[in-house]
Amino acid sequence: MTQKIKWGVLSTAKIALQKVIPALQKSQYCEVSAIASRTLEKASQAAHDLDIVKHYGSYEELLEDPEIEAIYNPLPNHMHVYWTMKALEAGKHVLCEKPIGMNTEEAQALAEALKNFANLKVMEAFMYRFHPQWEKVFELVKNGAIGEVKTMQSFFSYFNIDPQNIRNQADIGGGALMDIGCYCASFPRFIFEEEPVQVVGHMEFDPVMKTDHLTMGMLQFPSGKTASFTCSTQLIPFQQTNIFGDEGHICIQIPVNAPPDASTQITLRTREKTEAFTFPPVDQYTLQGDAFSQAILQNTTVPTPLTDAIGNMKVIDGLVESTQNRQWITLG
Repeated sequence: MTQKIKWGVLSTAKIALQKVIPALQKSQYCEVSAIASRTLEKASQAAHDLDIVKHYGSYEELLEDPEIEAIYNPLPNHMHVYWTMKALEAGKHVLCEKPIGMNTEEAQALAEALKNFANLKVMEAFMYRFHPQWEKVFELVKNGAIGEVKTMQSFFSYFNIDPQNIRNQADIGGGALMDIGCYCASFPRFIFEEEPVQVVGHMEFDPVMKTDHLTMGMLQFPSGKTASFTCSTQLIPFQQTNIFGDEGHICIQIPVNAPPDASTQITLRTREKTEAFTFPPVDQYTLQGDAFSQAILQNTTVPTPLTDAIGNMKVIDGLVESTQNRQWITLG
């Protein structure tokens, strides 16, 4: 039988209950063994609904469980680093939801702390990178299918004006940039394989909730490539990413929320042809969980190291600073 990593889940967050736990339960190398909530009733209900053997009424109790090897951390953004560090201290590997923390300083503190736990692994959960459509995009760009890549543009939006939703609470890391703009910042860094040197941003804030509900950003890279994006929490739901080269163009129709039960498609357009690549249904959360578990089992480097998470937080911090100062920001 295939060896599986025993997972524990911190909190009964919607993304955990509806997406990640069901995905891990389908995986080859993961076994969801426990779930915790701040109330025992919620943990018990979640365990019952999802057929999880153990449940706990506090995060601390789960971390004390000696059978748990890896933790999935989908807590609100302001709790990411704190509970990831607590998990490390308890001897657990951690897959932490994006963004890794509230700012670059937190991300760097986590990376520094990880040095004290040589046998443990931490990864930021950018699940899109494991979907075959993005692997194909990376391959096409790498092989020169669109010539010399020049620029990349992304748009990501949804509509949510519920003040009780954590995405609309500024003090705990809510807002468009942190919630979905982090993907738009990650895309070009992933495809270009380099870090931007300058960024400029513009953010519009909800007058009541104080979160950014519309954010635009531009990134300049040392190679001369550029990237731009718009993200919003108060527009009609839409997402798309386009990559442009001097010989062609790639369109990713559903770059982030690729459905686990339906096919996805990317389109390559060049001067000579238009070609569509269709990918059968696959759960990118399952692929992410298996990749992280295999890194544990084989004691290899995780696919997305914390240096990448720090790089993304630098972009986010730079865009916030740019908005405040109304100027381009040079990233250190």
